[in-house]
Amino acid sequence: MAANEPVLTIVGNLTDDPQLRITSTGVSMCRFSVGCTPRVFDKTTSAYRDGDPLFVTCTAWRDLAEHVAESLAKGVRVIVTGRLRQSRWQTPDGDKRSTYGLEVDEVGPSLRFATAQVTKLTRPNGGGTPAPLGDPWDSWATASPAPAGTGAPGDDTPPF
Repeated sequence: MAANEPVLTIVGNLTDDPQLRITSTGVSMCRFSVGCTPRVFDKTTSAYRDGDPLFVTCTAWRDLAEHVAESLAKGVRVIVTGRLRQSRWQTPDGDKRSTYGLEVDEVGPSLRFATAQVTKLTRPNGGGTPAPLGDPWDSWATASPAPAGTGAPGDDTPPF
């Protein structure tokens, strides 16, 4: 991330199911929209009412894109953090257009009105395959303790 990039955190509901696509280069990309509606106190009626809604288009890439598509659905309340990006283009008629969107760094369900079950994935080793159970060099492995004397995580005996 470059210096002075505008970073935003948005809390709202998904307006539709996330759409997962694969680019021509084989990279996963997921687009979704988050809707936020503030509550505003109306002094004339002494009651709260809905304010003007804000809809933000979000884009996630690679593994995060796949996790979003597998985990989230329309209506789920989420917390999204990312970098604000502006897209500019020209219509066939020659009109200049622009829009803002959020390039997602982190996303997760909001637990304010819900519960969630988190499943941690094992991190692949350098070769792209999961490390074998009990691998002493894999700090991400969720393996059971290795046999005594192997020096693997959870083994308190010396390896000699």
